[in-house]
Amino acid sequence: MKKELGLLDATMIVMGAMIGSGIFLAPSLIAGIVYQNGLGAGNFVFIWIVGGVLTLCGALSYGELAASLPRAGGQYVFLKEAFTPFFGFLYGWTLFTVIQTGFIAAVAVAFANYLGVFIGWIGQAKVLVQLGGFTLSTVQLVAILLILLLTWVNARGLREGAFVQNLFTLAKVAAMLALIGFGLFSSRGRWGHFQPLMPAAVTGSVLAAFAVAMSKALFAYDSWNTVTFVAEETRDPVRTLPRALVLGTLGVTILYTLVNVVYLFILPLGQAAAVADQRIAAQVSQVLFGPVGVSLIAIAILISTFGCDNGLILSGPRLYHAMAKDRLFFASIATLDPKRGTPVRSLQYQAVWGVILVLSGCLGSRGAKLYSDLLTFTSFASLLFNTLTVVGLLVLRKRRPELPRPYKVLAYPLIPFLYLAVGAFFLVYIAIGDPWNSGLGFIVILSGIPMYLYWKRGLRA
Repeated sequence: MKKELGLLDATMIVMGAMIGSGIFLAPSLIAGIVYQNGLGAGNFVFIWIVGGVLTLCGALSYGELAASLPRAGGQYVFLKEAFTPFFGFLYGWTLFTVIQTGFIAAVAVAFANYLGVFIGWIGQAKVLVQLGGFTLSTVQLVAILLILLLTWVNARGLREGAFVQNLFTLAKVAAMLALIGFGLFSSRGRWGHFQPLMPAAVTGSVLAAFAVAMSKALFAYDSWNTVTFVAEETRDPVRTLPRALVLGTLGVTILYTLVNVVYLFILPLGQAAAVADQRIAAQVSQVLFGPVGVSLIAIAILISTFGCDNGLILSGPRLYHAMAKDRLFFASIATLDPKRGTPVRSLQYQAVWGVILVLSGCLGSRGAKLYSDLLTFTSFASLLFNTLTVVGLLVLRKRRPELPRPYKVLAYPLIPFLYLAVGAFFLVYIAIGDPWNSGLGFIVILSGIPMYLYWKRGLRA
């Protein structure tokens, strides 16, 4: 693999993969949970602050791991070295089947839905093919074409993929800053919307509701760790990766918090919770800019989702490639393009599975309930592995004291322990608050066990 990524490229991968459709849709789901459970209006913003702090603690911890083990595959390598290849494989399996490809499919569907604002023939109800129970809508077709287009771009070379990532990430950051600037100085907002700040009493049900709401925020914050997958293609990864992780997650935390301050400043909590199809950003933009606001926010979301999908499509195949090199995944994925050094076969496998998820019709075609379920399902699985990886940091400090550590996490062991404590709290209460979707996420993880045994048997042969 060619070392072509610098600090700007790596930081744009972190921010670009994080900022997708979640910040424009998830806040209305969070507002609904806060409103219905009497959590206190101020908790609507507080949830995003806590989610950002948790993510930053994770990024600081991953920075040490990335500097010590700067190899392609990132988190897969961390788990393999800290524990056994079994745990690394389970993460990679879940990433391929649910987390990465699920995000890719969901974000592609969100892109297609908002493209329908400008192109009338694109819509969930616009059916192109119907065979028995199978339907292909124009939204699904556009989502598939987007996945195929970005897969082709990234197969052509790392520089091409990084260029698209940098361009679209800078564009969507600029759009969010414009929304923040116009929103905070608007005469149409009210600071009284933030009252009451806290719930009347903190009970078990309140904590469970807070945790489920947090799972929606963590969905929007997720994918910050994908930059570790491209460690082998980063110039001076020992210095670049820790800096990119911290700069990227800190920047997104500030942006997300301020955007949600604007949302609640413009819309009362009850109104934010009742927004149709979770389009809270469109509603706020319409209040600020009038009818043209809907078009402006649709353009911003198109830019955001396009760039987000590119970052996810770029990074994931590097991890599958690392697994295949260890003979723990499809053997053909271990090959690289001889001219461009890109994991072409890995990109193709990812695209095929992402297209299958889009065609399944289970991502974005059945309304708000399904989108909400997806957020909890994927966030639970992702947070579980992120928490395990931070445990791996502690394990490596104990078992591998000789391992080079050019960067060490600040305030060790406080930062890792803080992440573990908060992460464990949310894992427990997400499971209590939404046992079906969190349980489904756990079942998907366990489904990797027979696959690991299958490839492990081939490894012994």
